[in-house]
Amino acid sequence: MPSAPRYQPIENYGIVGNLQTVALVGMHGSIDFLSFPYFDSPTVFAALLDHDKGGHFQIAPMLEHAKQKQLYLLDSNVLLTRFLASEGVAEISDFMPVSELAPGAGEQDIPTQLVRRVKTVRGEIRHRLVCAPRFGYGRSEHKVEQVSDKEIVFTEQAGDHMMLRLRSLDVPIHHENGDAVAEFVLRAGEKAAFVLEEVRPREPSPCEADHFVSHSFKETMDFWRTWMARSTYKGRWREMVNRSALTLKLLTSQRYGSIVAAPTLGLPESIGHGRNWDYRYTWIRDSSFTLYGLNRLGYNDEAAAFMKWMEARVGEMEPDQGLQLMYGIDGRHRLDEWTLDHFEGYQGSRPVRVGNAAYSQLQLDIYGELMDSVYLFNKYGRPIDYDGWLDICKLVDYVCANYRQADEGIWEVRGGKQEFLYSRLMCWVAVDRGIRLAQRRSFPTPPEKWFKTRDEIYRQIFTDFWDAKQGLFIQAIGRNVPDAASLLMPMVRFISPTDRRWLSTLKAIERDLVDDSLVYRYRGEDGLEGAEGTFCMCSFWYVECLARSGDLKQARFVFEKMLGYANHLGLYAEELGSSGEHLGNFPQAFTHLGLISAAYNLNRLLDDPQALV
Repeated sequence: MPSAPRYQPIENYGIVGNLQTVALVGMHGSIDFLSFPYFDSPTVFAALLDHDKGGHFQIAPMLEHAKQKQLYLLDSNVLLTRFLASEGVAEISDFMPVSELAPGAGEQDIPTQLVRRVKTVRGEIRHRLVCAPRFGYGRSEHKVEQVSDKEIVFTEQAGDHMMLRLRSLDVPIHHENGDAVAEFVLRAGEKAAFVLEEVRPREPSPCEADHFVSHSFKETMDFWRTWMARSTYKGRWREMVNRSALTLKLLTSQRYGSIVAAPTLGLPESIGHGRNWDYRYTWIRDSSFTLYGLNRLGYNDEAAAFMKWMEARVGEMEPDQGLQLMYGIDGRHRLDEWTLDHFEGYQGSRPVRVGNAAYSQLQLDIYGELMDSVYLFNKYGRPIDYDGWLDICKLVDYVCANYRQADEGIWEVRGGKQEFLYSRLMCWVAVDRGIRLAQRRSFPTPPEKWFKTRDEIYRQIFTDFWDAKQGLFIQAIGRNVPDAASLLMPMVRFISPTDRRWLSTLKAIERDLVDDSLVYRYRGEDGLEGAEGTFCMCSFWYVECLARSGDLKQARFVFEKMLGYANHLGLYAEELGSSGEHLGNFPQAFTHLGLISAAYNLNRLLDDPQALV
């Protein structure tokens, strides 16, 4: 076989998961990223971050010049990878069994398992398997035990002392230099199945049961299709909306109800530079927007589970202290950032960071996104109870006392605090939604303070953040440039989408930040090296702004062009490079919720243009 490139393009991957973690499966049949057994656990496979030291799990048919294709089985997260050549056709199906537990089910979790089935569809094909785990982000040594000719156990020698078991259900496997290896021939119609699972002492392995693979495959398919059938979205672009919903669900922790921003770390926003972050945590902002997207599709259970998780975080607030902008999926506060200096990084993009120092930043916009989601949850999901209202009062009172502060803003710049328009805008949203919720439910509230603060912020935005000479709302005081975050101004109902000041700002954004259907979040220095790509979620915000302003034809044109930038499975990273390559952590929750929101609102307005009035 011809040698493969050291690093596959980021967009060449699909994902499978079990609501506890996610594995990235390449079109070449290799799992090149997997944190195990949870989203934020150390990696056991990280070849995407270091081809030689990261570890991988590859099954590859030995075919010359095979074409590779991937698809998901309909309405599921079961992934099929096909290899097509003149001498034969082979396919690998990958999935992670999912248990039927309620979202946010606490400590109830099952051992994480990964099932890989390879089949020869046509011809007689030799296949090669290499399972090469590298524990603890590739830092921990491990020992290998050959339990039988079809079972190998890997045991981490340090760190968490993780144990992994690789079972072959059909063909012999052996170990070489710490890796599990097998070569086998399958004729047309023949299959071989492999299960990689977490070993828990004194707990029996479900894999020992007869027909485990076929039974878990059926259960997993039933789980995903039953979940997908609950969607209330029946509009245009249903396939892309459904895939985005399934992706967001995969990024949701069934155990805690929290949502990770992305399942990966270290994938660069700029190749060869240091814009490489760890996104395997729960951002208040990202999660709140995600719940908005899932609520729109009728998934209220996920919203309720996140609200329960969120209530616990509010309950931990110290007097006169606000929320962190992000937490661990289990709610832990410290996410100290450090580097994996032994990893070369994706295509040489160093440093590779674990943890995220931004957790200690001040980002005041999170209160607006959270309160908007609370307001919509109360409206479309379940009514907020009195104890929940007391928590809301704590949040709104904090915003009233602190909205004037400079902060690091939505883009988490590392060049110092500023007074950002978007932060001020979302503080207005936080207070406004608190007032609206109090009025809707007749909750007791300090109306004078809240109304006064809301109106002060409103006036300040029109005085301090409006540049009459340029005709735009500026990014920050002292930075008279446009910012794509301003696209949310009409979307959060701060300003009319046809207001002359807004339309003038939109033209400035189009002039400086929009490149065809792609949108940069801002221009200029931000305290980091390297140039970044366009932000996919900003493109979907742009679509919504066009639609709300009445330009439905252009909104649809831009939206459908953006759909063409998805990878072959309908997945998006955080950013797109100059040639359409995917950049940043993958897949990105923020992008997919932006797609859902844009599709939902554009579809609604295309069906009823009078809704613009």
